[in-house]
Amino acid sequence: MAQTVRHHPTQSHPAAGGLVAFAAVMLVVAGILGILRGIMAIAEDDVFVSTPDYVFEFDLTGWGWVHLIAGAVAVLVGMSLFKAKLWARVVAVAIAGLLIIANFLSLPYYPLWSVIVITMYGFVIWALCVVRQDTD
Repeated sequence: MAQTVRHHPTQSHPAAGGLVAFAAVMLVVAGILGILRGIMAIAEDDVFVSTPDYVFEFDLTGWGWVHLIAGAVAVLVGMSLFKAKLWARVVAVAIAGLLIIANFLSLPYYPLWSVIVITMYGFVIWALCVVRQDTD
C-alpha cells in the first residue's frame, strides 16, 4: 500500500532559505555597485552621458548622492536579510522598489547599467515575494 505524503503550509520549504540568501547577496552586490555609481556621478566622471530634453532631468551630482545613499541603505538591508527576519524582507522589497524607480529616472545618464540594475532589483523583489514561510 502506497503511503501519501501531505505538505502542510506551516512547514518550512528547503528552498526558502536559499531564495532569501540569493536576495540578500543580490541586494548587497547591487547596493555596492550603487555606491560606486554614486561616487562616479559625484566626481562627474565622463562615463555618464547627457541627454538633452529629458523629462526627468536632474543634476548629475544630485543623482550621485541619491545612488550613494540608497546603495548604502541597500547594503545594510541586504546584510540584515541574513538574519531571516520578516521586517528585513519587507524593508528589502521596499528599498528595491525605490531603487528600481531611481534607476528608471536616471536612465538617460547611464542607460545600459540602469537596465541591468533594474533587473537585479527585480530579482530581489521576486525572490523575497515567493518565499511563503516566515522564518521569524
